[in-house]
Formats: sequence, structure tokens, C-alpha cells
Amino acid sequence: MPRIHPNFPVSDSPASSNSSITAGDEPAVLTVWQKSLLLDCSGFTVYNAKGNLAFRVDNYSTSSLNEIVLMDAVGVALFTIRKKALNPFNFSTSTQRFTLTDQWDIYEGEGATPTRPCFSASKQFSLLRSKSLAHVTSLGAAAGGTLDSNYSVEGSFSHRMCAVYNGMQQKVSEIRPKEVVGDVTFGGDVFSLLVQPGFHCALAMAIVILLDRMFGPRASWITG
Repeated sequence: MPRIHPNFPVSDSPASSNSSITAGDEPAVLTVWQKSLLLDCSGFTVYNAKGNLAFRVDNYSTSSLNEIVLMDAVGVALFTIRKKALNPFNFSTSTQRFTLTDQWDIYEGEGATPTRPCFSASKQFSLLRSKSLAHVTSLGAAAGGTLDSNYSVEGSFSHRMCAVYNGMQQKVSEIRPKEVVGDVTFGGDVFSLLVQPGFHCALAMAIVILLDRMFGPRASWITG
């Protein structure tokens, strides 16, 4: 197996800055590995540009992933992503199309009964070709009031070529194939996540998880 990260997966410090808002003039470059560090788990392992562990997702159940917890390097829950009940088909005579909405809620942290999500995400399946994959709607300020915005995702997740845009159509994060290192090539389970300055790295990764559930091989309905 090619080496995905240069360092042993240990965080820099308990108060890692990888989950915070990016700063500086250059985007943060993360390497996303669609594999859990734990045996018999499915999930994600994410490394920063220095090769240190940034985020992790460990799920023991592979058959039903309707609740997913995104953690930082030391296991602190950052976001809990929960699937909502599937909506029935909706037919619109004005646009002559029907849609099936796959909806998820994003909560801060982890709790048994969180009362209010900070984001709601939806996938729109349409018979008409569209570059739009999903929408993430803010339900109130989160993470210190820094995430109070709406986002759209465009591109192709299956080809690992898609981007997240804010309400002003500014690109805030981007998924790209992992660059070839020497003679080593990477499959689709290893890819790059670029997060622009001023955007929250943890939210960018939460959106990656949503796209995997909506369009990945374990998607609960129609994949794209």
C-alpha cells in the first residue's frame, strides 16, 4: 500500500487548530483517506499538510450510517450528522420535473438529544442534468457565529471534482483527486480537500461526509 501521510497519525496537540477557521493567504490542504484507523470500522481519516492527524470518523455499523460523528485528532466530537426521514416524490408542473430529497441535519458536538441543528443539508435528484449536487442551509450561527451562511455544492463527487460555494458564489472548499507522488497513484478512496482562508475546516469535512452518504457507494437511495 502506498504511504498516504508522512507522519505517524498523532495530533500536534489536544487543542489542534485543524478544526478551526483557516487563516493566512493560502488554502489549507488536507488529505482524506476513506478508511477508519480502527479495525472493523468504516469511516474517514484526515491528515493536514504536515502529515498529522486532523479529523477522524469511526463507525462500527456499515449497514446503517444514519448518524455519523466527525471528531478531531484526539476524539472530541465536532459535528454530528443525522439523516432525516426520506421525503416522498414531489412533482412540479412548472418545471416539469420530479425530485427526491435526501435530507440530513448537522449538529455541533455530540449529544444524546441535541435540540437544534446548526445546518440542514439536502440532495436534489432530478431527471434534468444539473451541476448542483447539494445545498447546505444555515439554521443559525454556529462555532462562535462564524458559520451563519448557506452553501451549495457543484461538480462530481464520484470523480472527486467538486466545490463548495457560499451565498456570494465564492468558492470556500474544493475536493480534488490526490496528486500522483512519484510513481504512486491513489484510488478514489484517497483525495485532497482544499479549504479556503476564512472557512471552517471541520464544516468542509462534514460536507465531504454528506456527499459520501448522498453519492458514495453506501448511499441510501440514488447515487450520482
